[in-house]
Amino acid sequence: MCEKRPWFRRTKLKSVDFYRKIPRDLTEASLSGAGLSIVAALAMMFLFGMELNNYLTVNTSTSVIVDNSSDGEFLRIDFNISFPSLSCEFASVDVNDVLGTNRLNLTKTIRKFSIDHDLKPTGSEFHSGPVLHQIKHGDEVDEESGEECISLKAHNFDQYSHQYPILVVNFFAPWCYWSNRLKPSWDKAAKIIRERYDPEMDGRILLAKVDCTEEGDLCRRNHIQGYPSIRIFRKGSNLREDHGRHDHESYYGDRDTESLVKTMEALVAPIAMESQRQALEHKPENATQVKRPAPSAGGCRIEGYVRVKKVPGNLMISALSGSHSFDSKQMNLSHVISHFSFGMKVLPRVMSDAKRLLPYIGRSHDRLNGRSFINHRDVGANVTIEHYLQVVKTEVITRRSSSEHKLIEEYEYTAHSSLSQTVYMPTAKFHFELSPMQVLITENPKSFWHFITNVCAIIGGVFTVAGILDSILHNTVRMMKKVELGKNF
Repeated sequence: MCEKRPWFRRTKLKSVDFYRKIPRDLTEASLSGAGLSIVAALAMMFLFGMELNNYLTVNTSTSVIVDNSSDGEFLRIDFNISFPSLSCEFASVDVNDVLGTNRLNLTKTIRKFSIDHDLKPTGSEFHSGPVLHQIKHGDEVDEESGEECISLKAHNFDQYSHQYPILVVNFFAPWCYWSNRLKPSWDKAAKIIRERYDPEMDGRILLAKVDCTEEGDLCRRNHIQGYPSIRIFRKGSNLREDHGRHDHESYYGDRDTESLVKTMEALVAPIAMESQRQALEHKPENATQVKRPAPSAGGCRIEGYVRVKKVPGNLMISALSGSHSFDSKQMNLSHVISHFSFGMKVLPRVMSDAKRLLPYIGRSHDRLNGRSFINHRDVGANVTIEHYLQVVKTEVITRRSSSEHKLIEEYEYTAHSSLSQTVYMPTAKFHFELSPMQVLITENPKSFWHFITNVCAIIGGVFTVAGILDSILHNTVRMMKKVELGKNF
């Protein structure tokens, strides 16, 4: 049998050519074809650009699922709130929830700074000091003898504070239960100190009292918000003025006669041993546990964080003390919120990456930031300011190649606030409820091969459609010419 020749095999192979060539001499260019070619080229470029933009655009899908948080059963709340009319001396941060958790006066993760009415800090951090045992009161009977304790007024207060090296003042209110319990011990201690350190012969110390129901301006000037408040003024402290206020101390020790006399003698002892100037700088060791610097301003900025269970609960800020009374009509819990958020803080770089996927992400995780809630007294006294917060968790997951990566995990919330009158002590209350569901946002990357397929479809489709239109247009023109030529004959 004869072998097939090579030229025969090449002929067979050429028969499967999809793109048969037409000699250029047999083709004819036309203006209509040129126009369609230009339109087809522009259409290809436009559709290619649209497909490229679609490929580069981030596509996400959103779903709502049961909360499967990886941060456990506790939630962190960060805040920075300024109270222009609440003293750091009694400002308390409390937390409770529906499970019965009730934590009062949290201090471990909380910092306080005294501020003025312009919200500017007036010194370093205010330290509340260690929690002492329950304050002991004396068993003396009130003998209604006010002779031994001098009552100071606004017109002579500065005179006495500059006359005596040590001036200890009991700021009280007659209606206050704790003030009435202190009164017998205070009067008796004043009598003992007066006998031991005669004001005329010795003149190193004087115990006095101020009725805050009569001398309201004087008490406000010294930032008295709880009754009774015992303040220790030292002569010469006016040389170290801080924002217009003299340096002085608060006494938080036991209130029986023996403890009061012992503390007063400890204050006087350095003056007897050294010069008065040195005594002003000296602080006895046995008195440091019951004395702390008094607040130098009437406001307080509270910042820090607390950890709460993921159940409905309350974060409350109010005036609290186990041995002081407060006039609820004088308490003003107006505040300015600099920051309030749930969960761990999100780094700016991470938030920027998240906004690349979702421009609207992160708009509600700090919804209260920068807002002011001021009670101008036009709604009356005993005003509680409440915030109702609905919290939902949001996760954003990115997909690079075949792997998944959790880009961001944040808690967003809605906030509704109101001012309401109450028969109890005014508070600033943040009531929060966490949704049992969470929002899951997933990035859906596009396949590069899908992009290439679409580009090929665009080029081939436009080219084919343009060729068909050109053929139809060319045949139509030829037919019209034949018809016109037939009419001429």
